[in-house]
Amino acid sequence: MQKSYTLSVHTGATFELDESSLQQLDAVATGHHSFHVLKNNRSYTAEIIAADFVAKKYTIKVNNNTYEVSIADELDQLISRMGIERGRHKVVNAIKAPMPGLILEINVQVGDAVQENDPLLILEAMKMENSFLSPREGKIKSIAVVKGQAVDKGQLLIEFES
Repeated sequence: MQKSYTLSVHTGATFELDESSLQQLDAVATGHHSFHVLKNNRSYTAEIIAADFVAKKYTIKVNNNTYEVSIADELDQLISRMGIERGRHKVVNAIKAPMPGLILEINVQVGDAVQENDPLLILEAMKMENSFLSPREGKIKSIAVVKGQAVDKGQLLIEFES
């Protein structure tokens, strides 16, 4: 099975590539981060200016034009189709109930400074206790529930200061 990739350019252009199309690309390294590329009988000079391998984002200069490019492999594409965000750079400002349940314990108060992974509260749902840990460092802005309260799915539980 061939691997496939989606390349997204900051200009809005999107390209779908697979292993065979990459093998057909005539590219020769001319330096550590620079290449000479022939595509459809046209010559291109390409240079990788910056690379964030974890985020799969690159700044590339092609014939003196600079482009921001993101590369998504098959797993990234599946995650996107499922509507799941990686959340690596996203700031969480609110904790909402993922399911209906009962608040068993609240471990913080308004104004508390919390660190990532500090315990915030415990929600009982389907006879299981679910501990909610802080997704980030921050200050508690509001607590929308009290101990013993029944909550619905999607209900606001805790809000962080921005």
